[in-house]
Amino acid sequence: MKVLLIKAKGGFGNRMLSAVTGVVLAELGGRVPVIDWRDGTYAPAGVNVYPLLFQDPVGIDPACYDDEREVAPALWSGQLASHPVDIVSESFPRSHSSPFIYRKLSIDLAGEDPPQTVGVFWSYLPKLLRLRHRMNRDPRFAGRSRGEIIHEKLKLHFTPTPLVLNAVDALFADRGRAVIGVHVRFTDRKVSISRIERELRRLRKRLPDSDIFLATDNAEIQTRIKESFQRVFLVDKALTCDGRPLHEAADTFEDPLREARNALIDMWALARCDWLIHSSQSTFSVTAALIGKIPPTRQIDVDGTNLKVILKQCFQSLS
Repeated sequence: MKVLLIKAKGGFGNRMLSAVTGVVLAELGGRVPVIDWRDGTYAPAGVNVYPLLFQDPVGIDPACYDDEREVAPALWSGQLASHPVDIVSESFPRSHSSPFIYRKLSIDLAGEDPPQTVGVFWSYLPKLLRLRHRMNRDPRFAGRSRGEIIHEKLKLHFTPTPLVLNAVDALFADRGRAVIGVHVRFTDRKVSISRIERELRRLRKRLPDSDIFLATDNAEIQTRIKESFQRVFLVDKALTCDGRPLHEAADTFEDPLREARNALIDMWALARCDWLIHSSQSTFSVTAALIGKIPPTRQIDVDGTNLKVILKQCFQSLS
């Protein structure tokens, strides 16, 4: 059996969408995808947090391959327990910010699948577009939209545990009104809160009886929205006060795993909303929209016409 270990870095949006690339890559190469999130985010380094948060349809412990020597790429030989950042530090110390460094740590996305039993995929950002030519030649993917494929893989490999799903159900219990989902990232990457509020007022005017579900990583933004709008509900979770994104501050939380679950409750709650106001700069809200199959006509992307953002996203997806 050939496997593809899918490693990760970053917050849930990035690691989930990147993992979807890995899952499709594995299927194209006839490999079993094994998600390996032992990087120390939301759990001690060495603990695979993935099966603690999601219902794992594969059930293979990546640690059983740690001593494997026949690995592609070869630099992972005997080092499969390592975090990609550690490999970069050791072998390519000047390339941490390179948009192409993932190619050194992953099997080739565009070429033939290598013969080694164990392969590795890692990328900070989703790279599904780089698989488009191979996907177009495969009847499992040809003719299907990227959104449809991503939704399918998210549903199969990223259905949260019942603890998360039950919490989302409780949030939406007895809500008969339309719900406007609002996502505001305001730590390391700040969206325009004035644009968010402007679009929310416009939509609330059209839907005066609606409720608002707010997901944010910033306490001041949370207070501001709650004071400015009626019928706002949210998840009671830890928020940072030093500007770091939640996944980077996880080691400061009393219970990092609980906060990981809270982040997933946020994501799946956004996916349940009838409308979504957000910025596509954040893969967190983009992932929520894909999970919930929220149509573009019910999404208000405050950066949807931002040429700088659009060009950056195109470069990142094709690089």
